[in-house]
Amino acid sequence: MTLVVIGPVTRDLIVIGDEKSQRIGGATYFQSFVFEEFHNDYLAIVNCSDDKLVEEFPSGDKVKVIKKDDTHFFINNYPFEDDRDTREQFSNFANIPILASDLEGILPSEVDGFVLNPLNRYDFPAETVEYLKSFDVPIFVSIQGFLRLPDVQVNENYTIKLSKFDELEDILSGVDVIFLDEKEKNIIGTEYDVGEMVITNGSHGSRILSDTEIKIDAVPCVNLVDTTGCGDTYMAAYVSQRLLLKPPEIAGSFASNVASEKIEHSGPYNFKR
Repeated sequence: MTLVVIGPVTRDLIVIGDEKSQRIGGATYFQSFVFEEFHNDYLAIVNCSDDKLVEEFPSGDKVKVIKKDDTHFFINNYPFEDDRDTREQFSNFANIPILASDLEGILPSEVDGFVLNPLNRYDFPAETVEYLKSFDVPIFVSIQGFLRLPDVQVNENYTIKLSKFDELEDILSGVDVIFLDEKEKNIIGTEYDVGEMVITNGSHGSRILSDTEIKIDAVPCVNLVDTTGCGDTYMAAYVSQRLLLKPPEIAGSFASNVASEKIEHSGPYNFKR
């Protein structure tokens, strides 16, 4: 059975101090490298306008493209080289929703679970999430995209504002695990019908709310290189362990270690480096 990971692949501009680099990005992209290592039976489904963006995924035969008329673009600006918890972010806010009809012909016959990675509020309409719930398999959701709306226009892109919306409770109802950071948790609260809530806080570690609250320490990095995609890496590592029925505290500690390894190298996680 196959774990299906769904969400946009992006064109990114990473700015660290005075250095700039163009990269491929998106949560599904970063997570595919983790699943390639720790849950090899997966399928990544991405929405974009350029098929060539998937050429950098770790395994081309495990990626399917939903062709759209635009591609997400993000600028991730880290103004302080020694403080990667501080990030300024801009986006073009591509309106390219993933519809149930987009997925009906490309999902595998048997599914282990779904990982949903919206990057803005347009990506996963409520109807799409309801369709995926009908499979009656575990669903893991990254919250951040559901809260993102365009704010101030800067050239061709927009700053990002975070806001809760009325449909969110229905979307999350019955989901197994949701992932968010402390700022996002303060926006949405904690009263949802979900199995677990995994809350990350950068270098300050993470905590898991289920029957009890579990605190997970961040693993110190020897060499801080690249934090872009760190939360996505943590999420994928956590999911890989929960699918093995490891308890939340074991999954969280494992995810913290994997995220720390990723931070010490540029780009996505790669254990073999």
